[in-house]
Amino acid sequence: MPAKYGLGQAAVDWEERYDFPALRRKRLGAVTSAISDLGVDGLLLWKDENVRYLTSLRAQLIAGKSTSLNGVLLAGGGDPVLLASGGEVDKAHFGMPWVGSIHAVPIMEQPELVDGFVAATLVPLVRDHGLENGKIGIDQVNMSLIRSIGRHLPGVELVDGDAVMQRARLVKFDEEIAIIEEACAIGDSVTQRALDEARPGRRELDVAGDAMQTLFQMGGEMAHVVTPYVATGEHMSPPHRISTDKIMRNGDLCFIDIGAMWNGYFADIGRTTIIGKPSDEQKKIYTAVYEGLMAGIAMMRPGNTNQDVADTIIAKIGDHGYADRLFSLFIGHGIGIGANEPPYIGETLPGAGVIELQPNMVFAVEPLVWVPDVPGGGGVRIEDMILVTDGDPRVLSRVEYEERLLV
Repeated sequence: MPAKYGLGQAAVDWEERYDFPALRRKRLGAVTSAISDLGVDGLLLWKDENVRYLTSLRAQLIAGKSTSLNGVLLAGGGDPVLLASGGEVDKAHFGMPWVGSIHAVPIMEQPELVDGFVAATLVPLVRDHGLENGKIGIDQVNMSLIRSIGRHLPGVELVDGDAVMQRARLVKFDEEIAIIEEACAIGDSVTQRALDEARPGRRELDVAGDAMQTLFQMGGEMAHVVTPYVATGEHMSPPHRISTDKIMRNGDLCFIDIGAMWNGYFADIGRTTIIGKPSDEQKKIYTAVYEGLMAGIAMMRPGNTNQDVADTIIAKIGDHGYADRLFSLFIGHGIGIGANEPPYIGETLPGAGVIELQPNMVFAVEPLVWVPDVPGGGGVRIEDMILVTDGDPRVLSRVEYEERLLV
């Protein structure tokens, strides 16, 4: 039985660590089962996390081109077929023997190139896998691909493939939890570096740069947020979810949210600190958020729901008089090979669902309260990674909280 904690990043001969071939087989099995349960015959996927889940492709990412670079075709019970950007094909042929076959694709934007891909590559693959009259699930694609499939494969019915993947990824395997723990160890290091570097006279961008240096030094692939989030003082009231050239000053609250990815899995960790001495109001806000987070974590047990967790957090923060100052965003989200994935905690927009918590679900829980017109800023978020277990919830992130801000 693999350990559910981070064991170290290197391959060693004295300890069994991460069995990635076994994990790939388990992930493929989970998707195959979801395909069968939902009555889908195959999948054609382009979202980075879905391609990674099925193929383990670690690809070069180009800004603004996610879902346009690499894809995967899967027929129920078969091996995944990698549809790779031309720049990835040689590497994939050389080092990824577990995929069924590998085919070059263009950037999936220009209609003529998309149509050429469908006619020359996708149609033969679909026919070879017996899907020409089947239901094929897709996730995020452009209209050019949908229209081209309709012209060249009129017997294919396109359905929701992302729902299949969300079902497969909902409950994590033990191997995934150990990898997420390793990502948390890196994310903790990144967060601690940022906390250590936050002081008067430095800019938000300086601290973000220091943290990103640690991310790559520790073997991380990328941050949880593409735009590293370091916000200080009034930039947290309301929150500016980016890093800027604002200079940190004595009395500023400072929030850090950068996280880490390791071997495709994310850690999302956030901490608020104070530069200098806090005001009484800043301490009250921080204490409300901290106690709300702790109360919510305590509710994260099998049988309780995401709504139970949200209601508990909101009620505890309300006890401090800040229920109407919660940030206009969900309070928590699922996380794994997707940076943010269902189910969500505290989502208030139409369509939000109630889901019962199950062991081996992983969440990032992140209540944020902001109050305007507080000198040095009145915005606080604290974010932890939480594993639902058969018993007590397990906090995977380990960065210390800011005791100077607790009442």
